[in-house]
Amino acid sequence: MAERLQGMVALVTGAARGIGAAIVDAFLAEGASVVAGDLKPIDYAGDRPVVGQALDVRDEFSWTQAVSTAEKTFGPLDILVNNAGVSGSPAGVEGCDRETWDAVIATNLTGCWLGMKLAIPAIRRAGAGSIINISSIYGIIGTGIAPAYHASKGGVRMLTKTAAIEYAPEGIRINSIHPGGVDTPGLVEILPEPALDTLKAMTPLGNRLARPEEIAAAAVFLGSESSSYMTGSELVVDGGYTAG
Repeated sequence: MAERLQGMVALVTGAARGIGAAIVDAFLAEGASVVAGDLKPIDYAGDRPVVGQALDVRDEFSWTQAVSTAEKTFGPLDILVNNAGVSGSPAGVEGCDRETWDAVIATNLTGCWLGMKLAIPAIRRAGAGSIINISSIYGIIGTGIAPAYHASKGGVRMLTKTAAIEYAPEGIRINSIHPGGVDTPGLVEILPEPALDTLKAMTPLGNRLARPEEIAAAAVFLGSESSSYMTGSELVVDGGYTAG
């Protein structure tokens, strides 16, 4: 199979580990050049077409620098992946403090909006492109806990849809991915073992967590011409968790 992202330039946030790191690797394998953004720049060894970039998704100037790095290093920007996110506290509505609420919304939702706002002019200069916003199944269903996380990911879902309509005439496709439980350090850090076991048991496909590479495969699809007639879509990758 030909490399589906051959010659494309991508900017991926939250690229230091987990889903973000898997997306960077998958994009490189498919022929893309990648700017890998995270709070601390990532040092990539070897001769692959990838550079690490310090990127705080909450900060407008930081986004401007990251987009500039992509264009100056590799050329016109074709793909943006808004992946950076935080989970915050699992407490409920009354137990969620204002500091946690503001921090989660600022990273997960405002960071996604800033990314689109500041990358779209660069994608426009490329002539067309794809934006992939990483939401969650918890932007679709509720659990009774973690209201800031649910609100932020639900916001990403609807932000994706309205932006998709706005930019469709320019050939800029905007879609969201909604992972279920994924075997990443972030999930293991916040969920105790019994909760992880319950999550696996409620997943019809394989009674397991997803591998980061399985989410990355969905991102490759949405970044490529294989999804050329998709925009405003929500691609659920959850092993059937939300099917019931």
